[in-house]
Amino acid sequence: MRMDDQRESDNLEDRRGSGMGGGGGLRLGGGRMGLGTIAIALVASYFLGVNPLTVLNMLSGGGMPAIEQSAPVAQRPPADDQMAKFVSKVLASTEDTWNEVFRANGRQYQEPKLVLFTGATPTACGTGQSAMGPFYCPGDQKVYIDLAFYRDLKERFKAPGEFAQAYVIAHEVGHHVQHLLGIADKVHQAKQRVSEREGNALSVRMELQADCLAGVWGKRTDTMKNVLEPGDLEAALTAASAIGDDRLQQQSQGRIVPESFTHGSSEQRVRWFRKGFETGDMNQCNTFKADRL
Repeated sequence: MRMDDQRESDNLEDRRGSGMGGGGGLRLGGGRMGLGTIAIALVASYFLGVNPLTVLNMLSGGGMPAIEQSAPVAQRPPADDQMAKFVSKVLASTEDTWNEVFRANGRQYQEPKLVLFTGATPTACGTGQSAMGPFYCPGDQKVYIDLAFYRDLKERFKAPGEFAQAYVIAHEVGHHVQHLLGIADKVHQAKQRVSEREGNALSVRMELQADCLAGVWGKRTDTMKNVLEPGDLEAALTAASAIGDDRLQQQSQGRIVPESFTHGSSEQRVRWFRKGFETGDMNQCNTFKADRL
């Protein structure tokens, strides 16, 4: 990606080195969970999902996740931190895209914060840990990411490249857009009234919509700023394919259980990201009315 001349966001918080990393588990509802429980939750939420903390809290038998009272002091990343600078520029590009889209639709976009952390950090959704991967917390309207995750994206998921890294952020910001539009709340309420299988199906539509919104960001950003280079789109599609439920289930348990999907198959994730990218139109991302996912 050609990002050298792009602006950086003012909405980046750097909590790395705050001293909260490490520890023996995730604290929710006053208790502590071990890595085994976290692993179960990761299988359920997989990758790039909205708030895996909810899954963990259900496993602990708690209600709403406990809100930490004090967060580490946020600061700006060091000026020579190239990865943080790249993330800041990607975040700025999402701000430009969604400010424009919301304005065109007579709405005002509220820009989310993006928090860099290592190990663990307090959130309005409970304590977030690096093992969860990137996630969005609607309680504080912040995206959380440990940049070490990009190493996993390259080595474990075989999805290198800057546009693949940018896709991760754009997907989480897509969840923020869903939150602002009231979609996330409606899905949450609907899931309370249906079976687990039907709830999973709603989650799939939610995640595929976030993929589509990430595609809309990619198209509009490239149109405005000409940032993409040959191979960038393919890198993002590789990332989308690598994190399909079918592929992750096959890797983790050796079999595929479609009714337990929460994010969509590799084919579906690629299809909806591509649809958003090809159209650049948020209105084409209504997965909840789509006959074919």
